[in-house]
Amino acid sequence: MCEDKQPAIETVTAPEDTTVRSVYEWVETALWALVAVTLVFSFLFRLVGVDGSSMANTLHHGDRLVLTTAFYTPDYGDIVVIRRDNGQPIIKRVIAMEGDTVSIDSETETVYLNGELLNEPYLDVSTPALFNFTGPFTVPADSVFVMGDNRSNSVDSRAPSVGAVPIEDIMGEAVFRVWPFSRFGSIE
Repeated sequence: MCEDKQPAIETVTAPEDTTVRSVYEWVETALWALVAVTLVFSFLFRLVGVDGSSMANTLHHGDRLVLTTAFYTPDYGDIVVIRRDNGQPIIKRVIAMEGDTVSIDSETETVYLNGELLNEPYLDVSTPALFNFTGPFTVPADSVFVMGDNRSNSVDSRAPSVGAVPIEDIMGEAVFRVWPFSRFGSIE
């Protein structure tokens, strides 16, 4: 009995093929990572920079922040970035919400929310009645009243050019500082 033996077929891979395949896989992985990062930073987070001193001493000129954008609803004390008509966004703190009444005692330079002194432990300065704003001012529907933490140097809801901010103009909440590294961490 004779067995038919099939000759073994051996294949050889050229070194160039594995190199090309490795480069292709690396490029493909890098592209998918870039797409994923782009989607995350387009729809969930955004990086923003602080320009100016209106939020000192909480934030400083040149700070780089992570902004949450998806599913965000403003709340008292939040630090938010606001889209402006002139294209230059501003960063401020939410002081009052829809239906709240804000006033400033010009003698003591303190803020009152709904007739009660507003507790603002993040402030190092008093609140002057800039732009002749003393209130009382009732925040309209679907809007917030914002102020900078550096109250004597902040164009905020006290100014007619800003006023009450429609919620739809809020780009998101600043939640984390990534630069400078010496102050890296969550924003309080």
